[in-house]
Amino acid sequence: MTQSTLPADYTPPADLLRDKVVLITGAAAGLGRALALQCAAHGATVVLLDRQVRQLEQLYDEIEATGGPQPAIYPLNLEGATPDDYAQLAQSLADNFARLDGLVHNAAALGTPAPIEHYSPETWLRTLHVNLNAPFLLTRACLPLLKRTAGATLIFVSDEVGRGGRAYWGAYGVAKAGLEGLMRIVAAETPRERYGLRVNSVDPGPMRTALRISAYPAEDPRRLPLPDAVARRLLYLFDDSARHLHGCALRIDAMAPSAPKA
Repeated sequence: MTQSTLPADYTPPADLLRDKVVLITGAAAGLGRALALQCAAHGATVVLLDRQVRQLEQLYDEIEATGGPQPAIYPLNLEGATPDDYAQLAQSLADNFARLDGLVHNAAALGTPAPIEHYSPETWLRTLHVNLNAPFLLTRACLPLLKRTAGATLIFVSDEVGRGGRAYWGAYGVAKAGLEGLMRIVAAETPRERYGLRVNSVDPGPMRTALRISAYPAEDPRRLPLPDAVARRLLYLFDDSARHLHGCALRIDAMAPSAPKA
């Protein structure tokens, strides 16, 4: 799978997302939280989706305190959400904003790394549901709104373990591989010249997040970049200079001193 690296030297314009609406799943912590702050700082009305309501409220207050547009909180537990829940979310977006300029599938569940022959079926199903079924259901519900919003952006946050089989990653690795396939199918079904929709996946690379610490407990997290640097580079996908990117498996190497432009 050919991968492009997002530009390391990208500086988003201050008004990059002015008057735009961006929905971010897994917004309560880690990359989702950092991206929500970055989007709001550049003018977006951010719809914060997560099951951690208290953390969403704290993020809401922080966005308002820093002068960003008033965000919206949408509490939803992806583990138990039904197709009707996603349909209601899409309808709420249409009723309240009449547009959706960005959807970022960031929420993830690690599951339990283990050999396939010893993998818990319950953990397998739960992990696949959060990491793959939920993005499918949310994408399906939101596509009509995305397709009628000029220049909308759909981002699937992926992982290198989904782009090359790796032992013991189980349902998480399979789900991320499936996410790559879902991205490519959606991209093929929404030609850029017809809809103007940009559909891509991004491997953000190692970051100092709870998910990373859970997956690599022996690793020193202080050696990893904070999610803020990754979030800033993700904003490139909302820039007009990235309109050529569609159906691409992208990556961010925040640990490298520099990276070529995509």
